[in-house]
Amino acid sequence: MFKKTTLITALITAALGSSSVLAQDMPGEGITVRPVIGLISEEYFQSRILFRALEDLGYTVAPPLETEIQTAHLSVGTGDADFYPIHWKNLQQAFFDEAGSDDVLERVGPFVDGMLQGYLVDKASYDAGVTDFGMLADPSIAARFDADGNGTADLAGCVPGWGCERVIEHHLNEYGLRKTVTHNQGAYNALIADAIARQESGEPILYYTWTPYWVSGELVPGKDVEWLSVPYTSLPDDVKANTEFNGKNLGFAVDAMYVLASDKFLASNPPVAALFANAQLSVNDISAQNLLMSAGEDSSDDIDRHVNEWIETHRVEYDSWLEAARDAQ
Repeated sequence: MFKKTTLITALITAALGSSSVLAQDMPGEGITVRPVIGLISEEYFQSRILFRALEDLGYTVAPPLETEIQTAHLSVGTGDADFYPIHWKNLQQAFFDEAGSDDVLERVGPFVDGMLQGYLVDKASYDAGVTDFGMLADPSIAARFDADGNGTADLAGCVPGWGCERVIEHHLNEYGLRKTVTHNQGAYNALIADAIARQESGEPILYYTWTPYWVSGELVPGKDVEWLSVPYTSLPDDVKANTEFNGKNLGFAVDAMYVLASDKFLASNPPVAALFANAQLSVNDISAQNLLMSAGEDSSDDIDRHVNEWIETHRVEYDSWLEAARDAQ
């Protein structure tokens, strides 16, 4: 009888111990999280790395709500989604404020640091003296970048709703460029494809871009193109931010990407908060993956494979994120 009781006690203790270990390894077991993402496919890679980490912690990741960037912020603020993984701190400040600001939201990270935006021209134009965006106020200089024959410079610009279009439109007014520069907006990849084709034909080009993104792997700054400076810093709503990079004033805030989440969601899920606080990707890794997409590896399966490859290459780093999340229980 003593032996039987001892055996039962041992089995119960082992079972409880196993359950404790499982709970520690999988703190998200039985919990569903609801992400929201934008409509830019080149942002799926970094988002899915976070989704994979959440799944490895036992969470069920619901199919992401896909919507415009401004609406994505509002979705987190209203509780229709739990987090948005691609929040640009400076560029999307207005969206953050509109969605409830610090009263209901928190920016966790940075997830990606050292992100740039700005205007670029082909290297031949830069070497010929076109080094500042403000110089395009001169009609004779602007005419160099006239692709459609209407007498104004054609700027391959920003898609409405992304946030960058507000800065560009502000600059056109601030630097006196409204009469000499046309801000072309629409499908960004189509605009850039046209710019690349013209650059390959030896024609001058003028365009806006950001990093991380594949464009700077195709049109390499310092080799094919050069960043333009601006006359002075001026941002919409009189926002104050650092706009200098490597001694050049790019006109846009040097930015960082954060995970945007509701205070309520983070308070209820300390392991998720710890994961978001420890997860970090490099700009170069994202740009390299985006370049693969531009070369045709752009299916959902391709992106999942890129995620798998990144995790295996960065296994120690990735596992440290999971360890920090588990320790936060």
